[in-house]
Amino acid sequence: MWIVLNPCHGAPGLVGYEQGKVNSITQERLLIVEDDLDLGKMMGDYLAQEGYRVDFARDGASGLELWRTTHPDLVIVDWMLPQVSGLDIIKAVRGAGQTPILMVTARGEDPDVVVGLEMGADDYLVKPVSLRQLSARVRAILRRTRTGPGLSDVAEFGALRIDFLGQTVAVDGVEVLLTAMEFKILAVLARHPNRVFSRLQLMETALGEYYEGYERTIDSHMSRIRTKLGLKSVVQTVYGSGYKLVPQGD
Repeated sequence: MWIVLNPCHGAPGLVGYEQGKVNSITQERLLIVEDDLDLGKMMGDYLAQEGYRVDFARDGASGLELWRTTHPDLVIVDWMLPQVSGLDIIKAVRGAGQTPILMVTARGEDPDVVVGLEMGADDYLVKPVSLRQLSARVRAILRRTRTGPGLSDVAEFGALRIDFLGQTVAVDGVEVLLTAMEFKILAVLARHPNRVFSRLQLMETALGEYYEGYERTIDSHMSRIRTKLGLKSVVQTVYGSGYKLVPQGD
């Protein structure tokens, strides 16, 4: 079951989705920017049921805000949006990195498609949208763009090296012994560098389910992880929110 959250923090353009099954916290995160509320919720619900974590914004400015704060794995954006256009969102995202972008719009003429792709969209869908085709395009884009430390077998952040398959951690070539839970917590952070995870999200990931009242034990695990790594600046506390892994040099 998926729950549509109320607009957050007084920003009427923002709507969030949370998944009822907590064990998919490591799945890719999507951002939908669509001013048609019914269509946006329909796409969000469908993709949520496919196992994605979905955020939804109803205007371009709110979409940019969510993009900056949630660091999605893929952005699905309409062209014609209030305040900030879809093309402006593409320009901002492309100016900052290589986050995949799927444009979903009613503008289906050949010149429009060419402009969207040349601006930096990875793919282009014309409304009305088939939800099955939307899901297939999302999977294809993510499959093509799964590169870098977030989804490879090994991640390196300066002196820190994490082998996800071997479940080993080393600092400056020296192996660091972590418990199974400590490794799971660190692995989640390492696969999504610079993304903030709450204590609840990390606890659900490590245990596979939610245990009420156990969230604060994450603080103890984090303290031990930092002590063992000896790299206190890599795993950072975001006060009031949770934790994130910041690659050395960021």
